[in-house]
Amino acid sequence: MPKLDRLTAEIRACRLCIESPQGRALPHEPRPVFRVSQTARICIAGQAPGTRVHASGTPFTDPSGDRLRVWMGVTPDEFYDVSRIAIVPMGFCFPGLDAKGGDLPPRRECAPRWRAPLFEMMPQIELVLAIGQYAQAWHLGPSRRKSLTETVAAWEAFYPRCIPLPHPSWRNNAWLGKNPWFEEELLPVLKRDVRRLLGAE
Repeated sequence: MPKLDRLTAEIRACRLCIESPQGRALPHEPRPVFRVSQTARICIAGQAPGTRVHASGTPFTDPSGDRLRVWMGVTPDEFYDVSRIAIVPMGFCFPGLDAKGGDLPPRRECAPRWRAPLFEMMPQIELVLAIGQYAQAWHLGPSRRKSLTETVAAWEAFYPRCIPLPHPSWRNNAWLGKNPWFEEELLPVLKRDVRRLLGAE
């Protein structure tokens, strides 16, 4: 079995958040949701699965996914072609809900244990879409700015290896309205690079 397949099997069997949790244990059975290959040139680094994704077992099967596909300029078939696009969230399992019904932050066990080995086995990745503050902290490290808005506004400093993005959730509609440069300046570059890396130009 190839090394990536073995690692993928280990992640799918992971129970760290129940058997050795940092803080409260995961309140439900783990269901890691991610997609990796040794041919994908684009990697989407999101936050963690939500309730719909936990139920479906497929990443971004929700309105956020619809918006992300529009941002990228891809069809669902292109988006879910794992040979072309990898999806590696900061937390592989749905972390549960907070008291207000929002998603909790990604589990702290996942990233330190699994992300570095995964990316070591995918050296062919040319573009990482770092969605949200958790992914930006991991992929950009000390070079990220003080806030998500500042980090996304400074996207050219991280380009072409990484493009930081806000979360495509409806909760960010107000942010998008206040920052029209995102759709006017950043998204055309993102769509162009996605088409190029998909070999669709």
